Amino acid sequence: MPRYDYRILNVFTRGRSTFSGNPLCVFERAQGLDAAKMQALALQFNLSETTFILPCERASAQVRIFTPAYEMPFAGHPTLGTAHVCRALGLGGDRITLELPAGIIPVRAAADRWTLQANEPTWREVEESRFTLAAMLGLEKEDIGERPLWVNVGTEQLIIPLTSEAAVRRVRVRADLLSQLTSAGGQSAAYVFAPVGAGLLARFFFPVGTSALEDPATGSATANLGGWCLAMGRSLPCEFEIAQGEHIARPSSLRLRVDAERKIFVSGEVLELGRGSLSL
Repeated sequence: MPRYDYRILNVFTRGRSTFSGNPLCVFERAQGLDAAKMQALALQFNLSETTFILPCERASAQVRIFTPAYEMPFAGHPTLGTAHVCRALGLGGDRITLELPAGIIPVRAAADRWTLQANEPTWREVEESRFTLAAMLGLEKEDIGERPLWVNVGTEQLIIPLTSEAAVRRVRVRADLLSQLTSAGGQSAAYVFAPVGAGLLARFFFPVGTSALEDPATGSATANLGGWCLAMGRSLPCEFEIAQGEHIARPSSLRLRVDAERKIFVSGEVLELGRGSLSL
């Protein structure tokens, strides 16, 4: 039976703590696995995402990203974590390119801190009222801050600014209402944030069945926040340290930078925890 090696990592760790950041499983050489087996393995590991490295002529590697339920065209912490594994496998050094369904994503490293450059964003208005958004978040209409937008740098998500740190902490998402707000790709996801000191506090929610789950660290939404900053005409360059995951005991640190040329960068630390293999 073919044997497939994998690694378990945490991405966007805080202080390189073992139990911080967003977990990821990376299969090192996925030749021989079809999409159905990749999806089954992602469900088996049941992490936010599982990735599969494949040979590529256009980039350092081709990568496919699966949640337990579906394949994603782009995601942040899988991109950074997979680049870390690619370097370890000798597929590149501190500068790596990954071919994803969303396009070729450049990634670079300084030791174990990785930075991806996101695609150019697009955005569109939110049709629902502030009252509807507030009800979905378990908040008051006055808690909704500046202009909410759907933003897409590879995976479209709903970006909702809130007026205060307290509002971010009070969020109690109603999964039934969140499920009614769908992206162009047919998925539901909401990212809320507010200033905290010199940085930001953020939370990310998505429905699974009748429940709303919270993600510990969401690189794609951080990149989409960069797109929101561009849509809002923020002064450039701008940079934010973002705290996420505290409410689910997975404290995470993400950094967003939008440079003077309107390019979006997302950074975080990657920590490898272990390795294993499966015979299929």
